[in-house]
Amino acid sequence: MGLSIYYSGRFNPKASLIEMIDEVKDITETEGWKYHVFEKEFKAKALGKKTFDEDVYGILFSPPGSEPVTLCFLSNGKLCNPFIYDYWLKNKKSEEGFLIEGSFTKTQYAGVTVHIKVINLLRYVSGKYFSEFNVNDESKFWETGDEKMARKTFKEWDAMIDGFADALENLEPKKGETIEDAILRVAKKVQKRRKN
Repeated sequence: MGLSIYYSGRFNPKASLIEMIDEVKDITETEGWKYHVFEKEFKAKALGKKTFDEDVYGILFSPPGSEPVTLCFLSNGKLCNPFIYDYWLKNKKSEEGFLIEGSFTKTQYAGVTVHIKVINLLRYVSGKYFSEFNVNDESKFWETGDEKMARKTFKEWDAMIDGFADALENLEPKKGETIEDAILRVAKKVQKRRKN
């Protein structure tokens, strides 16, 4: 649970993956964020195909308190989450629909300032290196550019998570109630309080 960014897209075949990686590295080094680089160059004539090899291309970086932000691709240029892709590969490529296209990152615990920096980086990179890019930002900063709205949304999520954590700390299952039933009861109570 926590405020997240969901995104998907396709690398622009006219752009340079090495250039994107270098730019993202420069930005993350300036911010002091850790990063990891995967393969740096797509194979010739691989972009745009339906099929893909088992390699991952691109870069991921980790702002403090945030899950990794992945700017990683399948060999055909589709954005992927390398962790989910690795799981899919190890599990005999089961469930084709489970796949791997797109990514997400939870920024809730990194805070609104880091969240906004990540959104701004995604906006820049997507405009320069992607042929298509879609975002669902739970703070609505991507859609609106409204920092006040983003801060308000973060406060609401923080209050909801804190309320749920407090409720779980004081959780006392009723006689005959399973722990799952007790947690569900608490969740409903927190949701009702939040609506009021």
